[in-house]
Order: sequence, then C-alpha cells, then structure tokens
Amino acid sequence: MSYGLDSGDVREAEDPFTILLVEDNNAHAMLIMRAFDRLGFSGRIEWVRDGKAALDYLRLHEQGKRSLPKMVLLDLRLPKIDGHEVLSQIKKSERLRIIPVVVLTTSTSEDDLRQAYSNHVNSYLTKPLSFEDLKQTVEEIKGYWLDWNISPRPT
Repeated sequence: MSYGLDSGDVREAEDPFTILLVEDNNAHAMLIMRAFDRLGFSGRIEWVRDGKAALDYLRLHEQGKRSLPKMVLLDLRLPKIDGHEVLSQIKKSERLRIIPVVVLTTSTSEDDLRQAYSNHVNSYLTKPLSFEDLKQTVEEIKGYWLDWNISPRPT
C-alpha cells in the first residue's frame, strides 16, 4: 500500500487493481486501508489527503502517462478542492469518467447526496461508526466494484 501523497507528489501506479483513496482524515484513511488489508486485498491503495492532490494524480493518468486506478474512494469534505469538485472534474473528463467513483463520507445531507448524483457518482455511502461495520462496508465495496463489476478499458 502507498501512504500519504501530497499535492504534486505522485507515485507510479502499475497494478491494474489500484484504488485511489481521497481522504483527509488520517484515522479514517488508516481504518479503510486496514480493512482492505484484512480482506486480503492484493492491489495498491494510493492515498491522497486533499482534492488538489487527487486531481494532480488523476491528470497524469488522464494524459495516458500512467494506467487508470480501478476505483476512486472519495470523501466530500476535503481541503484545497472539495470532493464535489473532484467528482465533477472526473466525470467531465472523457478518459477519467469511466473510473467508478464511490463517495465514502460522514455526510448524510440530502444536498450532498443530490449534488453527488447530479455529478454522476457511481455510489454514495456513509462511513459506519465501528471498525467492524466499516470492514463490512469495505468488503462489499471490494466485492462489487473490484470483483463483480465489469468496467470498460480506457481508450
């Protein structure tokens, strides 16, 4: 797993099962990564802490310089550029829009939910309070988006 990339600090993502985790809360990010680890996830998790770093990371992939991540796990309340804008930019890009984006947030706001879906989010989930519930949520995310779902290859 890769940890803590800052704006402009990007690592090579060669594994086709790379997840981009966009989460500013260190504790939440560690719990999510630990849950994937305990499930035996063999891919890579690239973690960035703000919306600008997420867009910087994705722009390199958008230009075809690196392979696309298999999925983006996106928090909404982010520094520098908020998650709604990150989602909007992903879905406006012809190359990036095929990446499934799963919002994983503490927000239960109807406004956030509507805005995310108006920006074509693939799934909107609220973060569970306990680690066991989070582990179950991560297991279901992994099962659906990485094992069962079939995504198109980038052109």
